[in-house]
Amino acid sequence: MALRTVIPPPPEQPQLYADLASWWPLFSPPEEYVEEAADLLGILRTAAEGPARTMLELGSGGGSMAFHLKAHYALTLTDRAPGMLEVSRAINPECEHLVGDMTSLRLGRTFDRVMVHDAIMYATDRESAWATVRTAVEHCRPGGAVVLLPDCVRDTFESVTESGGHDGPNGRAMRYLMWSWDPDPEDETFETAFAYVMREADGTVSMSQERHRSGLFRREDWLQWMQEAGCPATTRRDPWNRDVVIGVREPRGG
Repeated sequence: MALRTVIPPPPEQPQLYADLASWWPLFSPPEEYVEEAADLLGILRTAAEGPARTMLELGSGGGSMAFHLKAHYALTLTDRAPGMLEVSRAINPECEHLVGDMTSLRLGRTFDRVMVHDAIMYATDRESAWATVRTAVEHCRPGGAVVLLPDCVRDTFESVTESGGHDGPNGRAMRYLMWSWDPDPEDETFETAFAYVMREADGTVSMSQERHRSGLFRREDWLQWMQEAGCPATTRRDPWNRDVVIGVREPRGG
């Protein structure tokens, strides 16, 4: 008899970042970020004038991007998922790691650069997107730069299917299928279904699946929020056809 499983609606905290966090190095390891990190470093270096030595990443996840940036900046890495920060600590022990939500974090200090990578996609409504922008700008020094890297914007969204995964040195292995689509073009979200197949070192194989909900806002929305937060921004298209939002923090009161 064929087995058909209905995937429930997206949870508040995806299992990929909780129960399955230890599998992250086989899902999205640092070696997949080499080219993107090189492009991003060029953006970070030229985003604003003056020296840039410190950087805050909001929603840093398993630290795969930070692995390539830590040689260039003193990094503070934050994420709301403790399990993901544990993964990051294992490969980035020299970096500061703090648990915190990108919509509400307040550290009481500023940085030369503030970045929100694809974690920005989990801002699924205007209130949380605006709150995330405010958090980023609040932690950027005047004259410093804020860089946002959404996977897509409403203007460029396309349904995508991807697959991947890796074998680990300890005998573990993982493969996944990812499929994203927009079930309601009239709202400001889209969904992504994931199927994970995981093999333990002893040969045990398990399977899991889930749906993620992501925010889908216009390019102009991000620029408006940055402007309102005191960090006027522009966008540039990266080699993967994604919009990178780059803003410079105005002087306080400016």
